[in-house]
Amino acid sequence: MIRIDALWLCAQPVDMRAGADRLLTVVVNTLGEAHAHHGYLFANARASRLKLLVHDRFGVWCATRRLHAGRFVWHTPQAGAASHALQLSTEQFEALTLGLPWQRLGELATIRRC
Repeated sequence: MIRIDALWLCAQPVDMRAGADRLLTVVVNTLGEAHAHHGYLFANARASRLKLLVHDRFGVWCATRRLHAGRFVWHTPQAGAASHALQLSTEQFEALTLGLPWQRLGELATIRRC
């Protein structure tokens, strides 16, 4: 099993033909460095495909997920925001990879009277 201690969503769309080396370059250019046991998540421009890059100290793993229909709910940075990556919780990552609205997990945890 691959250990992942932290997950990072890289917000800029990536060409899904990119392999592990090119994705690693994007991580280093965006975050400054790639840490061992961190996962870095990428999507294509249509948000129909994801790639997860994981550095495990000895090498790099690259996994792909594709939806047959629909799109992943992807993060769009606000205008003027310098952040091109944000850290996800495990719960957010699991929701995102299922195509669920992961940004709303906090508000969906509570049911309130209207």
